[in-house]
Amino acid sequence: MNSSVEQPEVVQLPAEEPVVAPARNRRAAAQRVREARDRLTSTSGTRPAFDRELLRQYAQTRQSASYVVMLLVFTTGVLFGVIVQPVFAIAWTVGTLLVHGLIVHNCTKFLNEPASPGTTRKWRVRFILLDLVYGLCWTTILVHPAGYDLVSSTFMMFMLLLIVAVSSMLASSLPIAAFAATAPVAAAIALNFIMRGTLDAYILALLAIAAEGYFALLAHRLHSTTLATLEARAEKDALIGELEQAKAISDEARHRAESANVAKSRFLAQMSHELRTPLNAILGFSEVMKSEIFGAHAVPAYKDYSADIHNSGVHLLNLINEILDLSRIEAGRYELNEEAISLVHIVADCHHLLKLRASSRGITIHEIFEKGMPRVWGDERAIRQVVLNLLSNAIKFTPQGGEIWLKAGWTASGGQYLSVKDNGSGIAEDEIPIVLASFGQGSNSIKSAEQGAGLGLPIAKSLIDMHGGTFTLKSKLRIGTEVLITLPPERVMSALAPMSEEAPALQPDIMGFEQASSDVRRRRRSPIMNAGTGL
Repeated sequence: MNSSVEQPEVVQLPAEEPVVAPARNRRAAAQRVREARDRLTSTSGTRPAFDRELLRQYAQTRQSASYVVMLLVFTTGVLFGVIVQPVFAIAWTVGTLLVHGLIVHNCTKFLNEPASPGTTRKWRVRFILLDLVYGLCWTTILVHPAGYDLVSSTFMMFMLLLIVAVSSMLASSLPIAAFAATAPVAAAIALNFIMRGTLDAYILALLAIAAEGYFALLAHRLHSTTLATLEARAEKDALIGELEQAKAISDEARHRAESANVAKSRFLAQMSHELRTPLNAILGFSEVMKSEIFGAHAVPAYKDYSADIHNSGVHLLNLINEILDLSRIEAGRYELNEEAISLVHIVADCHHLLKLRASSRGITIHEIFEKGMPRVWGDERAIRQVVLNLLSNAIKFTPQGGEIWLKAGWTASGGQYLSVKDNGSGIAEDEIPIVLASFGQGSNSIKSAEQGAGLGLPIAKSLIDMHGGTFTLKSKLRIGTEVLITLPPERVMSALAPMSEEAPALQPDIMGFEQASSDVRRRRRSPIMNAGTGL
């Protein structure tokens, strides 16, 4: 008895160990969720949490396109060296390349610098000023007087569109920087065209301003698209964080459930052993006292008391067996001992066992079985337990003088079915899920004098599910209840076809008689042949 008292303490110890890691993962996931939500909350138009990411994309774009910009500056310098003074073109090319190199250097420095909220605004202002200087460099060469002919005007418009387009694409993550790089160029060229005083020049000036406005709008659209992409990514990170948090919570709950399940299994195993040991003595001695094997009781009431003790012990033993069966089924450790069985024979046998109980209450049981039904492949003990549970419930909740119908036959798909129908009090429709749950009882069973533990129907349904069949409960108040179980056609065993050829007759010679005698002796010694031939 001391060992049984100390056992629960040993069971509960492992339950706390696997919870530490899931709890740590859950806290880390919660921290990531808070960070993602902080990035999504802002009071400004461009979310401050995304400013660093936008600047990073700007710096990476300028770095990746540095060689393209250098080629554009060098080509422009060569072309203007042909049109204007070569010395001025060389000086402009060197100065513009230096400004461009300074921008690339700052971009590299920004990318290598650790992130910090205080420096984001400083780098933003620095990039805008560098792009403004870069745009002024282009202004100095595009507004250089090189004549007012058609070729010069066309070249200026082409260069304007090229510079504005390239600068807008490179600085789309920072629209203010793109405007600072392109606005001086567009304004200077438009002013140059206006100063010519001709209609064609006015039209070109208007086109220059329109081009600047178009590419500024395009840069703003690209910036909005980039910002929307960052927001979607932040929302995705938040969702992933929430999923990880939910997974950590579920893992923690699963570990606790597994620990509780282990503790429950150990408790049931221990208690079943502790309860069965005294129950054997109670059932044995009460049976002896009830049967008066060693003599009649001095007081006749003692015989009734012994019978009550024996019946209570049997009821308790059945309850323990049902709880253990349900625990094994829920744990997935219930193994079916399958063999060829006859469903009709099992139902008839269960009817015979419970016929006396039904007769004592004036209940009539009708049997409606189809003839010639083959055997099915299943666990005889499990099917017998299902039938006994269903028939016992039908007898228990059928009033005096009621009727019960037992039906067995073929299903439409080729399987076999069993139906147990009574005209008892019935079950309310909303209580059907309750009675099919473990330890669930309907209102009628609670009011009944013969209350059960609420395990019969759940165990029966689980056993039929393990056979691949279906369990259907139909009931109406004050009309009756019908339980229909089916077994799939895969479990129906088809009979073998009879042999088409008869065995050859024995020849009446000595050699044939000796050969036949040896065959008979060999078949008698072989257990396989005995099982097949019935010898």
